[in-house]
Amino acid sequence: MNLDRRQFLTLAGGGLAASPLISGTVRAEPVKTSAHIVILGAGAAGTALANRLSGRLSGARITIVDARKDHLYQPGLSLIAAGLKPAAYAVSQTGQWLPAHTTWIEERAAEIDPEAKRVTTEGGTALDYDYLVVATGLVLDHDAIDGFSLDLVGTNGIGALYAGPDYAEKTWKAAQHYSETGGIGLFTRPATEMKCAGAPLKHTFLIDDIARTAGNAGKVDIHYMANNNSLFGVPIVSEKVRMLFENRGISPAYSHVLKAIDPGARRATFTTPDGDQERDYDYIHVIPPQRAPDVVRQSGLSWADKWVDQGWVEVDSKTLRHRRYADIFALGDVAGVPKGKTAASVKWQVPVVEDHLVATLAGRDGTESYNGYTSCPLITRIGRAMLIEFDYSNNLVPSFPGVIAPLEELWISWLMKEVALKATYNAMLRGRA
Repeated sequence: MNLDRRQFLTLAGGGLAASPLISGTVRAEPVKTSAHIVILGAGAAGTALANRLSGRLSGARITIVDARKDHLYQPGLSLIAAGLKPAAYAVSQTGQWLPAHTTWIEERAAEIDPEAKRVTTEGGTALDYDYLVVATGLVLDHDAIDGFSLDLVGTNGIGALYAGPDYAEKTWKAAQHYSETGGIGLFTRPATEMKCAGAPLKHTFLIDDIARTAGNAGKVDIHYMANNNSLFGVPIVSEKVRMLFENRGISPAYSHVLKAIDPGARRATFTTPDGDQERDYDYIHVIPPQRAPDVVRQSGLSWADKWVDQGWVEVDSKTLRHRRYADIFALGDVAGVPKGKTAASVKWQVPVVEDHLVATLAGRDGTESYNGYTSCPLITRIGRAMLIEFDYSNNLVPSFPGVIAPLEELWISWLMKEVALKATYNAMLRGRA
């Protein structure tokens, strides 16, 4: 099926609301309860759940704990780091998304005691809960890379788009200079689990395309430093990326994990199966290891037999309920599941937690199940992208079969990112997706 731009915009603006990307749920009468529900984190997951619960429950106390005044639209960081959007594109105010009749405590959680069913904030506020939802997001462990500091971003050929909108904008400053002057570019990916594993590839493709468009393809020597022997966690997608890299002259370096940088010498050290190796660079894009926040890692809620260095919350992969504490759920980046650290994953996870939590309060069993759905609009050049969607089993699960071929570089997939994604995200925050 081929769509022209008018038909696409109709789909994005109206028909999309009925699609798997924005699903509505027929609402039953609110469940009456006096339960106190504490949500740690006012990011995409925590905010979306709070809005949905406020419409499903009558009499509940909902408390949101998060010190961040700014809400970040993280899918926009790749666009900012390619000069396609300003830093302000990704920033809004946390308070504008939170539902009325909830309590927002503008502090960080300092301690979680799952036995006492209590959260303590850094300011000393003690919150006893009936149900706890851990949606803290994750921590970017920049200190794990010797010689690296966020102060370096935008200088000495160093980029780090994950660190936030301002750093993404500084990343563009360094990347733009590289695309014009050329040299060796190293694009890294950490060995840990990470949010939006497609982002390192997007940045690689975009900077390559920007250099080519400027007539500087012969000046740049781009290397993608993969953390293992694959370019993407889904084998068929990994092979497609490998083919695109080969076609565009991008060189993959497998099992190269960034360990240290020397900014003055513009030299990076990588851990490899053959020992440490040094690489000179003119531009390097740094994505650090990623872990659960300390408050989670010290709570006793993390997995004990896997991801032990990262601390993701031990939850059932289908219900997102804690495997040892039935009154605790985890959502988003901090949830210890094999897939699901994207905003699109949150869209599918939130209704599952909502269903099981509301069902418990109503005295019945929940029925919803999360299948690991993860989506990545994988930009391959300005104006083209592949809409990659997959589940726990690495099956491709396209939302628009017959309309969007997942492994083809299409303008419609690019417009999904440019036109539909942010509107979809905002609808999710409001509890309408």
